[in-house]
Amino acid sequence: MEERETTPKEIRTGPRKPSFGLALIPLISMALLLGIGYGIYRIKAQVLLVAAAFITAGLGAYLKYSWKDMEAGIVDSIRKALPAILIMLAVGVLVATWIASGTIPMIIYYGLKLISPKYFLVTACFVCSLTSLACGTSWGTIGTLGVAFIGIAMGLGIPLGPAAGAIVAGAYFGDKMSPLSDIPNLAAVTAGSNLFDHIKHMFWSGTPAWVGGLAIYFFMGLKYGGREFDREKIQQITSTLENNFHFNLWLLVPILIVFYYAFTKKPTIPGMLISSAVAVALAVIFQKASLVQVAQAVNSGYSASTGLEAVDRLISRGGLMSMMETQLVAFTAFSFGGIMQKTGMLAVILEKIMKFADRIWSLVLTTIGTTILAALITGSSYLSMIIPAELLSEAYKKKGLAAKNLSRIIEESGGIIVPLIPWSMAGVYITGTLGVPTFSYLLYAFSNYLAVAILAVFGFTGFTMARKIRDDETQPGS
Repeated sequence: MEERETTPKEIRTGPRKPSFGLALIPLISMALLLGIGYGIYRIKAQVLLVAAAFITAGLGAYLKYSWKDMEAGIVDSIRKALPAILIMLAVGVLVATWIASGTIPMIIYYGLKLISPKYFLVTACFVCSLTSLACGTSWGTIGTLGVAFIGIAMGLGIPLGPAAGAIVAGAYFGDKMSPLSDIPNLAAVTAGSNLFDHIKHMFWSGTPAWVGGLAIYFFMGLKYGGREFDREKIQQITSTLENNFHFNLWLLVPILIVFYYAFTKKPTIPGMLISSAVAVALAVIFQKASLVQVAQAVNSGYSASTGLEAVDRLISRGGLMSMMETQLVAFTAFSFGGIMQKTGMLAVILEKIMKFADRIWSLVLTTIGTTILAALITGSSYLSMIIPAELLSEAYKKKGLAAKNLSRIIEESGGIIVPLIPWSMAGVYITGTLGVPTFSYLLYAFSNYLAVAILAVFGFTGFTMARKIRDDETQPGS
């Protein structure tokens, strides 16, 4: 008799399995918090994610989970992301030292020399791609070179919608393919893939979309050929760079080191730090910078004072501190996800999703749809990637698919679609900076949405959908 009485009592007091309705409450809460708090009042995303995690923890307590259990879930979630978070810190160092050495300014300088008045649209897209790839910043490229190109377009009488579309497409292509950018870094972190494997995997979707966009710009722009245009704005930037930095082929060595480590699948962080160390030496030798100045740049970011605001805005960046806000977003998101996983709420949601996403094509379409929905709700490049990654990473593991498939889809469908959303921070920034409404340029940012269509085709055909080959996919060659 005693045994029969204690067993039901133990079941009642232990953790309970959440219902589907209860498991949805954290996601609905997050959507409301981010949609209203971030979308309308522009409250920092990390603050809202802490609030969402607090609500989720309250539900966990209702399900009879102890705080110690939920804390273990948070710690485990963050622990898995630490290797990629360390890469993000190394990126901050890399950006600062590459600017101080003159490597990034030299790439911008020669990129601008390629400008052709006859092929304005294709040139604007190409130069913005090259600059954003070198700098790892779409916003910095748009706010400097983008403004210059818009001025040229106005002088030539080129419609501003296509001009802005070419600028945005180029800036965001370079951004998503740059190891210096926070967007691919965060996509890799949240999906649990290796940064350089993730970028190489995106070549399959991103490059055809970019080349297709360039072809369209080429033919569109032919009717604008033969017009005279004022090169003064571009010449101001190039002459300022030339006057403030000494350019030579040695400045390419830091880039070659990173490429060598990436393509030989050697450990990422040592390669980035060696590249940074070489860049420090180049800064001292060729740019006559002191070690104290470079050390300050490594911590707080490179601070330019060239005398031209456009150049200063473009190259004043990098440093360890520049990665802090991105990492705060990641830590708070992983805290939310860790509690969701530990309390079983995420598993209940995934169980429902997997009833539809029972095949690779349906899983890919589900990921694309979830990511675009998160982008529309939050208007945030970061959150549009973090939310679907937290929801669907286990589904990819169950299907035996590599994490770089997930990181590729969430970046192409989230981080690169966000600038086409008028109420997003990126959309507001681009409209305010270029003076062109989002609805005027979004149709012309061809590569941004062509990549999504290509990913859908990959999902249906299975082409480039890489299989998982190891448990720890943050290691090179996964």
